[in-house]
Amino acid sequence: MRRTDITPTGVERTFRDDQIIVSKTDPQGRLTYVNRLFMEISAFEEADLIGQPHNVIRHPDMPRTIFGLLWERIRSGQEVFAYVVNLAHDGAHYWVLAHVTPTFDEAGRIVGHHSTRRSVMASKAARFAALYRDLCAAEAQHANIHDAVAAGRALLDARLAETGTTYDELVWSVINAEVAA
Repeated sequence: MRRTDITPTGVERTFRDDQIIVSKTDPQGRLTYVNRLFMEISAFEEADLIGQPHNVIRHPDMPRTIFGLLWERIRSGQEVFAYVVNLAHDGAHYWVLAHVTPTFDEAGRIVGHHSTRRSVMASKAARFAALYRDLCAAEAQHANIHDAVAAGRALLDARLAETGTTYDELVWSVINAEVAA
């Protein structure tokens, strides 16, 4: 369950391009490891993070739809890249490009997840912020979480179909634009 006692302040926190936020979770998404940068940027102490669901840092402007897509991918053994806005313990927010991969044991079973997050240029974050606002608005029309996610996913699929792209292709087009910049 996401923390609801943290009020977003509108203050954006950033980190350098050469820094990487790292975390590991168990198969249910509970944090088992966080690096020092994760703690610095999120303004949480390690003891307040370990054992908590990763969504403890979920920002209210982050659509459930995108996390549904993320969990769909990693549960099926695939990696996923996603632009994500997170909420720090002090109410600040920070944008990241997340790369989430499942971790497998010797028998091929998923035993956890590994996530690395890089900084995001403000212009790229703005591109996703507009899409995510629309997805959150679609989700907000439904009291039932499953209906909300379905509505957000339908809107996401429609937007992607309009441009003839997939979410992965959208993410990679923005990543490649960052590299070219």
